[in-house]
Amino acid sequence: MSRERSLYVCQACGASSPKWMGRCAECGAWNSLVEERAAPAPGKGTRGSSAFAIASPPQRLAAVPIAEIRRQSTGLQELDRVLGGGIVPGAAILLGGEPGIGKSTLLLQSAAGMAYNDSVLYVTGEESAAQLALRAQRLGIGDLAIEVLAENHLESIEAQIAQQRPQVLLIDSIQTLFTENLQSAPGSVAQVRECAARLVRLAKTQDISLWMVGHVTKEGAIAGPRVLEHMVDTVLYFEGEAGSPYRIVRAIKNRFGAANELGVFEMQEKGLEEISNPSRLFLSQHQKPVSGSVVLATQEGSRSLLVEVQALVTPSPLTNPRRVALGLDPNRLSLLLAILHRHGGSFLFDQDVFVNIAGGVRVMEPAADLAVALAVLSAFRNEPVEEGLVAFGELGLAGELRPVAHAESRLRESEKLGFRSAILPQGKTTAGAIQLRPARSLAEAVQSAFGH
Repeated sequence: MSRERSLYVCQACGASSPKWMGRCAECGAWNSLVEERAAPAPGKGTRGSSAFAIASPPQRLAAVPIAEIRRQSTGLQELDRVLGGGIVPGAAILLGGEPGIGKSTLLLQSAAGMAYNDSVLYVTGEESAAQLALRAQRLGIGDLAIEVLAENHLESIEAQIAQQRPQVLLIDSIQTLFTENLQSAPGSVAQVRECAARLVRLAKTQDISLWMVGHVTKEGAIAGPRVLEHMVDTVLYFEGEAGSPYRIVRAIKNRFGAANELGVFEMQEKGLEEISNPSRLFLSQHQKPVSGSVVLATQEGSRSLLVEVQALVTPSPLTNPRRVALGLDPNRLSLLLAILHRHGGSFLFDQDVFVNIAGGVRVMEPAADLAVALAVLSAFRNEPVEEGLVAFGELGLAGELRPVAHAESRLRESEKLGFRSAILPQGKTTAGAIQLRPARSLAEAVQSAFGH
């Protein structure tokens, strides 16, 4: 009789080791190896042996029939736009976010919107059916065709799917499910990987729109193996600042639409309310121009968005001055300070520099370089830029201002919100009533913004 083997599996990356180690050899995570029983070796006639027969022959790509796809609407226009116009039948969507951010609320509101045209099965492994009904009552969701299943046993869920044959399947959450084929606990790397793989395969073969909620780690990444994000078609992150009612849905990956698309919601007593014009939300209403504030025209997917870049520069009592960036890559801020030192004539080596993107938005595109540099200069000089000015552009290490994509879309959004002038890189750009101030370098942009 063979003795069961044990493996030590990293809960961060899924790598396995025959013995315990303090640090994972693959991803470098400390104390992440957990003992799990090894899966039995596959026998004859299984997928692991050469006796497994190919189910269907290959086809020529040009001969594959393409049917017209009807995208399913979630009932939330902001979410539909992030998904690329709605849900493609058979698509697998992974929704991640911090605890208490509102993932289950967003999922339940989406289920209500989809239930008007499609049959919906909502599987909850974290709550009872009664608790889910209480939330639906609070959100004002009426008697819709939403079937609720409080279960975390995968085989039981598959049996109910075969019986109900839903068009939309919602799993809340994937970390609570387990299969009896594995001995590890729910939430382990092996369980998450196996349960997700079987659900995605089921969704693809039966054209079921699959939604899965995923927990996140303290670093902000979705818990479980990285392969989980590769399995699905779309990865959405639900974000929001602590204490703020505003929530942002961001598409990190999307096979059926634009990645980095962004939707904005406000959490209210009756659930999430859509915000159709988020630019007004992220702009501060100053009574008069203030130093350290510059408006940036950024691009999130297909949407142009105006946000306020705020900077504070103060003399530092420390040997190593602080560089703090909120909503911005800290390494990018260090690079911009070096450019300001070399090509802007501003010596900030003895100053603490704090930069914040107002409203809790994260801006990762290089087009934010010019606005951040002007905001830091404005705070350092204690001199505000003129009112009604918007700026965008990428700064090179030689101090040149490099063009960015979607310039005309950014200008149209700026003009719509009443901005009168824009500092931007030189290029073939047209605009309506807004005054363009093209610049070739950081020096020219500073001259245009401050007049000296």
